[in-house]
Amino acid sequence: MAPEREGGRERAAVGATAAGRGPRTRLDQPRPPRRRILPEWDPDAFGRLSERIARFIGTGRFLVWMTVVIILWVLWNIAAPSELRFDEYPFIFLTLALSLQASYAAPLILLAQNRQDDRDRVNLEQDRKQNERSIADTEYLTREIAALRVNLGEVATRDWMRSELQDLAKELDARRNGHHDRGVFPAERSSGRDVDDR
Repeated sequence: MAPEREGGRERAAVGATAAGRGPRTRLDQPRPPRRRILPEWDPDAFGRLSERIARFIGTGRFLVWMTVVIILWVLWNIAAPSELRFDEYPFIFLTLALSLQASYAAPLILLAQNRQDDRDRVNLEQDRKQNERSIADTEYLTREIAALRVNLGEVATRDWMRSELQDLAKELDARRNGHHDRGVFPAERSSGRDVDDR
């Protein structure tokens, strides 16, 4: 398609692709990743690592190993020949190492606690929803049982049927004894049919 002229300027036709605009972004494909200056990391993987470190720091094994390292450090810097010592008596380097360990341990423990709080919050929300569903199910079942009790009062029970049949049998016996001389029941006589047809 040729560009149209309008007021001395060229204007591309609607729907035409312009070669001078650069690459067109497609909406049906994901954008290519942009280069970042800062390194990227997976926060979930970092959180799992911090939890593992926090769990290890909170064990007796860590305390034993730290105590052994400190005792060896102090003994080496006291008993070793002076040219092999790397940290003299005030043990400045040991203090720096322990301070560095504490400065990293505190945020890692806090990060692990935050992740645990998030998990607890999700679990509490799921428990709350499960309790609401259980309450709704219980209320529904209660209504159903109440409806069954109401309807059960209208249903013929076995004892009621037995008493009705006994009353009917007594009534039939009374009729048979009362009409014994004729040998036919009144219902049979009035219908004009045989007993077998009934």
